[in-house]
Amino acid sequence: MSDQIPVENQQVLPENAEEVKNKMEQMEQEAAKLRELHSQLSAESTNGITHPTDEEKRDADARSIYIGNVDYGSTPLELQQHFSSAGVVNRVTILTNKFTGQAKGFAYLEFVDTDAVDKAVATLDGSTFRERQLKVSAKRTNIPGISVKRGFPGRGRGNFRGSRGRGGRGGRGGFRGARGGPRFNPY
Repeated sequence: MSDQIPVENQQVLPENAEEVKNKMEQMEQEAAKLRELHSQLSAESTNGITHPTDEEKRDADARSIYIGNVDYGSTPLELQQHFSSAGVVNRVTILTNKFTGQAKGFAYLEFVDTDAVDKAVATLDGSTFRERQLKVSAKRTNIPGISVKRGFPGRGRGNFRGSRGRGGRGGRGGFRGARGGPRFNPY
């Protein structure tokens, strides 16, 4: 075997180092242009969807009402017609179960004006719609991180009852009498 490399596998090196330097500068300029185009595209929008700002959300919530005890078969158009006496309706949202599509029995309605919210609460709360008495109130704004806990307050996850904390006897359950004392045992 010979130590020579075939001609087709040899790399041809430029004779002038300045040619290499110019090529590198061109490539860097093209990369900078691509980065700029990418940042412009990502700054404009993601798939044409613009998310509302916090101010826009608060404004929409101030123009919206909560409607409870809504009939499961009602349509947004029927609710819009029922609440049109309070003001011009912008949007009706009937909440449904995301798996079954069944209505949950309540809806949100957004008006064009904030004055319509007060009028709807004053005049249409308790009104009858599809043989049901509606519960109408101004929509409250959800604040992330604050939730209403259900159940016994003051005992979160992992707080073991038998820890003898707060001066108690600890241990697991059993009847402790009306005032927390020991059970009456007549014998």
